[in-house]
Amino acid sequence: MHRRHFVKLSATSMAALLISRITYAEGNGRLMNHPDEVWTSTGSDWFQLKSSGGSVFTNKGIEVSIKTEGNAKGVYALSPAAPLSGIRLKWKHQVAPDTKVLGDSFERTYGDAAWKAPDANNKNPWYVLLYDEKQTACFGVKTGCNTICWWTVGNNSLELTLDTHSGGVGVQLGQRQLHAADIITTESNATETPYATNHRFCKLMCEKPRLPKQPIYGINDWYFAYGNNSAKLIRETTATMAELVTDTNNRPFSVIDAGWAQYSPLLPGDGGWNEDFSKPNDKFKDMHVLGDEIKKLGMRPGLWMRPLCARHDEKANLLAPKIPGRDDPKNPVLDPTIPENIARIKQCFTVYKQWGYEMVKHDFSTYDIMGRWGFEMKDSLTSPGWSFNDKTKTNAEIINHLYYSIREAAGENIYVIGCNTMSHLSAGIFEMCRIGDDTSGHEWARTRKMGVNTLAFRLSQHNAFYAVDGDCVGLTTQIPWEKNKQWMQLLAESGAPLFISAQPEALGAEQKAFIKDCFAKATKVQRVGEPLDWLTNPLPTKWKLDNKEVNFDWS
Repeated sequence: MHRRHFVKLSATSMAALLISRITYAEGNGRLMNHPDEVWTSTGSDWFQLKSSGGSVFTNKGIEVSIKTEGNAKGVYALSPAAPLSGIRLKWKHQVAPDTKVLGDSFERTYGDAAWKAPDANNKNPWYVLLYDEKQTACFGVKTGCNTICWWTVGNNSLELTLDTHSGGVGVQLGQRQLHAADIITTESNATETPYATNHRFCKLMCEKPRLPKQPIYGINDWYFAYGNNSAKLIRETTATMAELVTDTNNRPFSVIDAGWAQYSPLLPGDGGWNEDFSKPNDKFKDMHVLGDEIKKLGMRPGLWMRPLCARHDEKANLLAPKIPGRDDPKNPVLDPTIPENIARIKQCFTVYKQWGYEMVKHDFSTYDIMGRWGFEMKDSLTSPGWSFNDKTKTNAEIINHLYYSIREAAGENIYVIGCNTMSHLSAGIFEMCRIGDDTSGHEWARTRKMGVNTLAFRLSQHNAFYAVDGDCVGLTTQIPWEKNKQWMQLLAESGAPLFISAQPEALGAEQKAFIKDCFAKATKVQRVGEPLDWLTNPLPTKWKLDNKEVNFDWS
């Protein structure tokens, strides 16, 4: 190596070297090189495929091909005989030990998002960023893919795993070719911060986001009622909060959370779970009338539902099999691969449109399908050895079909919020995504962990994938106002949706005046906020909001 070449390389960032090693320039962007190795699994073991022409890899009757498609590389799989459990692509390259790595989450975050050291055992769902103090390299898959994907970064390699399970076993593709995912990459330019690069990369991964026509804000009853709600309570809180609204051209939403739907007769109404989300219980009686009353008070009606919740006396052939995490006899779950169940879910949305509701928040679908929360998917996505009624679709395809069915049924007049949804699969389908686990009306530490951390590390997805919902301000007498006031300010000035769950007893003159000001900010289009110390602080205290630096105290 010539000395001048060595000096040139020494001055180049390791992220830039990584990009140059495993990608190549094409048009105005870059494309991934073919992987150094391709592996597949048809059970518990992985075996390597052999290259036959550079872009096609085969072994044991399985074929993986990689095709250039615009600004991405498409990954396709054929496995006509063996059930296919996964595909793994590997690019060999040394990663500098001081490189920082940031991945996404399968569904919501759980207060665990942070820049971390490279670790080959750590899954980075959907996409990963590598930052070396000079440049940011980004690797991901486009939204709406047909496999559940994650990246791993070790000292000597970058790997992408595409999970093709159907339930807890390999998918039975037959003669069908699976379009598994589209791989996309980019790097930072000379003026971008890692945050700005992340935001731009999200736009590359989701070419057609479905976004609200105006900024979203409003109220929700969960964090002070916790299911102990009623039509009377909704009317009263809506009337109180509607007095604080100043923009009549963009009305806020009043979202009725869990507690409105018909209960199972096996469970008491004060502690049981809703089971029929097409019918109200006795505390609400007529949801159409309540929706009209909310509109007359100056807000837009919304509600919460759990699409895969089955009735207590459901026919056994409509239920998903019992597995760990999905084995409570009081909470049976519908199999989403059975057309009759999808038709029932769509009928619920038909009813909501007839009632005049303009927002629906659907919840629990990832847990109901996989039997696990996102933070429990470190070793595997679900329990092994089980299957849905339809064994020919991957879990991602099953989830995609559920989401598209909900979207079709909701139509153009209902905004849809996905909660506990697979983030990368919901992008482009739903207008909003609850990006983190629940905040709290009881514990400030939980709001700080689930709210502040989540917003800091997923706000870059705002208006790129969907409108990001960092969850509510649980404004109650149990949480100090000086803490909730800061959380409310951050949401109101971040450019993302603002939802407030306000206990009537916690609303004094100061709180009402501040809410009125925050509503006035949240109703307008704003520059998306940016956490300034997120590279080193998982609970950033320094933010750029409206192009000004703002400091918070989350302690």
